Amino acid sequence: MFIVSTSTGSSPGVRKVCAISVAVVDDHPIVVEGIVTVLEKTGTFSVVSTGSGVDDILGTAQSHGPDVIVVDLTMQGDVIGAVARVREAFPATRIVIFTASNNAEQAAKALSAGASAFVLKGSPQGDLIQAITCAMAGETYITPSFAARIIAELEAKARQQRARQAMHLSIREDQIVQLLLLGKKNSEIARALALSEKTVKGYMSTLMQKLHVRNRVEVVIAAQNLNGTPEAGAQVSRHSA
Repeated sequence: MFIVSTSTGSSPGVRKVCAISVAVVDDHPIVVEGIVTVLEKTGTFSVVSTGSGVDDILGTAQSHGPDVIVVDLTMQGDVIGAVARVREAFPATRIVIFTASNNAEQAAKALSAGASAFVLKGSPQGDLIQAITCAMAGETYITPSFAARIIAELEAKARQQRARQAMHLSIREDQIVQLLLLGKKNSEIARALALSEKTVKGYMSTLMQKLHVRNRVEVVIAAQNLNGTPEAGAQVSRHSA
């Protein structure tokens, strides 16, 4: 369920018996200070830890076990990988992305890795509060002005995944496809994979059959569709080679 409401969440000054524990990881100290101020003045949240780097995402989950970690997506390092590791090791800890990046593909990757919310910096402060509240309720929150783009990206990835599942290539066939996408000729593919050109041509014939195409150019086009956004009807029967 996607929640795109812009309501301001809990009213300032109202303190609940059990505050939601929050950690904030962002490489801009002034942003961290602002988030801490906004959250703690509500009386609903208790900031238990802050960090400034990718390693702090997993580190704070291990050392403090917060209910929610607010994370900047644009820090140096593999932020999305860190999100996935936290969600795997600490499934009760929710991740809220709070970032200036409006890259829909990266946003979709973060959500697919296990983030519960994606909030753009510059949004009303109520958006971040609502995002954390939704995350704690097991819902997904996306900044309203950005939601349509992210949902479209997620749907495109789902179509791509369905196409991959509908077509099974052997390891060797996949290697040949990847070299074709690099513009390699049969002779170059043969040298790269230590095969004869005759063997490569045999694999090409098999690929044409699996992809329902007539020549190597169409194989490349079909492979590009598979690696991007597949066209409707591009699915191929599942066979092993």
